[in-house]
Amino acid sequence: MTVIPRLATSLGRRDEVPNQELAIEIAANANGNAVAELVENLNHKSKDIRHDCIKVLYEIGERTPSLIAAYADQFAVLLDSKDNRMQWGGMTALNSLAREKPEVVFAAIPKLAVVADKGSVITRDNFVAILIQLSSIPAYADQTLPLLNEQMLSCPSNQLPMYAENALPVIAGAHKATFVRTLTGRLGDFEKESKRKRVEKVLKRLVDGILGISLF
Repeated sequence: MTVIPRLATSLGRRDEVPNQELAIEIAANANGNAVAELVENLNHKSKDIRHDCIKVLYEIGERTPSLIAAYADQFAVLLDSKDNRMQWGGMTALNSLAREKPEVVFAAIPKLAVVADKGSVITRDNFVAILIQLSSIPAYADQTLPLLNEQMLSCPSNQLPMYAENALPVIAGAHKATFVRTLTGRLGDFEKESKRKRVEKVLKRLVDGILGISLF
């Protein structure tokens, strides 16, 4: 049975619950045919159907990345879409595939950067998450960590503590000193002391690593 009638739009629903429930079911049953049908309908004439399909696909990817991994190239193509929803939906799907298909995701970085720069906070969050995941892979770290540092330099101060905390495990070697300079330079950007303290904690961890001692 086709999955299209089970999408929120097909059911006359304006919420995402049917799409989420469908993604859970497809992931639990490892239903590759359903995934293929959803991918096929990413070009459906109905914008609402397209939006529901990418939503279900990235929800599947969050649960079982291997189920959508074969379609990484199709998600990368969505980055060229004039439809913002499809753009960041494709980026979200690629975020779930950064470890499954790192070569495809890495090749898409120039497009991802443009989308993140012009997009919403959610789009930037996904781009930073992708850079962090790729930076955990030695083959890409020396190229992705400088890009991650650029995001730390330019991102809104509200996002910086989360980005710094999430990136901490992958910041290694000579890159630590660069991030220390970046984060130190942004300590004056925070209105809330709680956010500044979170960044200071990351800084201490990085400095500990550079010195090879614990300051605690």
